[in-house]
Amino acid sequence: MAEVACVVDCRDELGESPVWCPVDQRLYWLDIKGQSISWFAPGTGAYEKVPVDEQPGSLVLREQGGMVVAFYGGFRFFDPETGAVETIHEVETDQPESRMNDGRCDRQGRFWAGSMDDGMVGRPLGSLYRLDHDLSLHKTETGIVVSNSIAFSPAGDVMYYADLDQDVIWAYDLDPDSGAISNKRVFVGPGSAPGIPDGSTVDAEGYVWNARWNGWCVARFAPDGTLDRTIEMPFQQVTCPMFGGADLDVLYVTGARVNLSEDVLAGQEQAGSVFAVTGTGCTGLPEPRFKG
Repeated sequence: MAEVACVVDCRDELGESPVWCPVDQRLYWLDIKGQSISWFAPGTGAYEKVPVDEQPGSLVLREQGGMVVAFYGGFRFFDPETGAVETIHEVETDQPESRMNDGRCDRQGRFWAGSMDDGMVGRPLGSLYRLDHDLSLHKTETGIVVSNSIAFSPAGDVMYYADLDQDVIWAYDLDPDSGAISNKRVFVGPGSAPGIPDGSTVDAEGYVWNARWNGWCVARFAPDGTLDRTIEMPFQQVTCPMFGGADLDVLYVTGARVNLSEDVLAGQEQAGSVFAVTGTGCTGLPEPRFKG
């Protein structure tokens, strides 16, 4: 029986993009609307929140040290120790109402991140980008309202991606060498689980764990798209899961309290905090680092 417990009572406005570092045994994540990047060390209980000057959408760790962050207006190197920021690419400068959102490294160490309509009013302003090892940037999808659910199969030959506005997670064939995607198809269709698809991660068996925005749960889908199980969470806006811990058997889950009234929050006081799910019987995979 899975057990769910709050491990960091941070109450972020829009917690997202958890990434586990097996080297320093830390969980990193961000608060988009709170404009911060945080880390938590389960072994000691240490926790730190670092303010940043721009809304961060997603982060990945870098082989050379530090992070790459898809900030509101572009891809940037970020050093969480010093706060130093170096721009790699500005994006969508002609669309000030779009911002970068969900992202993750593929198994080959390329950073994929998508953009979205920051106003959340259904405008297809978003695109999907791939940042390669040589720091070249490639736009691979357009016409997206809210980019989400980027994740990769254990072999690295399938990419998952969602538009939260459509309640669909797609699967694509991914060429491991070139990074080209093809054969877009529905992996999980509308109504497959409570809520709608937010962030995802893939476990060692190739099952997709998907956070369900407004669904109060995390759903686990088999590689053929069938629902394997759901794990209830004590908050409504579930944003992203990530396996961590010394044995990669703890599922960390972020959430949000943004746009919820005080009356609604009265029943979910720890919304926006970081929770740990144990006892799932599943393990994750080491998260790839960006190789550029």
